Amino acid sequence: MTARLEALTIRATDPDRLARFWVDLLGWDVSPDSTTQLVPTDDTGFGLRFVPATHPRVGLNQVHLHLGSAEPQDQALTVQRALDLGARHLDVGQLPEEDHVVLADPDGNEFCVIEAGNGWMAGCGFLGEVACDGTPEVGHFWAAALDWPLVWEQDGETAIRSPHGGPKIAWGGPPLNEKHGPNRMFFDLVTSGDLAAEVERLVSLGATVLERVDDAAVLADPDGNELRLSLR
Repeated sequence: MTARLEALTIRATDPDRLARFWVDLLGWDVSPDSTTQLVPTDDTGFGLRFVPATHPRVGLNQVHLHLGSAEPQDQALTVQRALDLGARHLDVGQLPEEDHVVLADPDGNEFCVIEAGNGWMAGCGFLGEVACDGTPEVGHFWAAALDWPLVWEQDGETAIRSPHGGPKIAWGGPPLNEKHGPNRMFFDLVTSGDLAAEVERLVSLGATVLERVDDAAVLADPDGNELRLSLR
């Protein structure tokens, strides 16, 4: 059985605080099982999970979130709400004429608030995109790993989206940012079938096994980004 994307896991210096920030900003629910696991209230299809960081944050993340704006006034309202919750403006080299706003959450993780009328995120909801640093090969890997259709492939950029809707997951193509140790954010997958068989399938698609435990395995995708597969 194909693995299912259960969560985007975020390593945080204060998981409880960061979970509160994102639950208030996204308007999602908190899981009854854990205050650091967020459950979507829309068709996103996967949650956010916050775990303690074991390494200091260095450089830009390999993954960041894009939030959408349904109406022109929504962008300013989202930015202000994020600032009130503890975010700050962030300069990552964006140009003055660019319409999106770049912010950092209370743990320094960058995210963007996209302007209304952005065709790329049309129909994708408030959490419109998980934007990743990655090659075309890794986009094809994830399309096959999750059995999601490839909805974009052009000029080295790729994107996939669940057939049930929700946000796009996109990879910007080379050149890639320098990687500094374990990624701050990684994908958590679950399978209800044979764990060993699913690990073997992911390896056949280009993954590498980093660690095995009784009911889970840590792998790396073809670009070296960690992912976790658990038996559920």
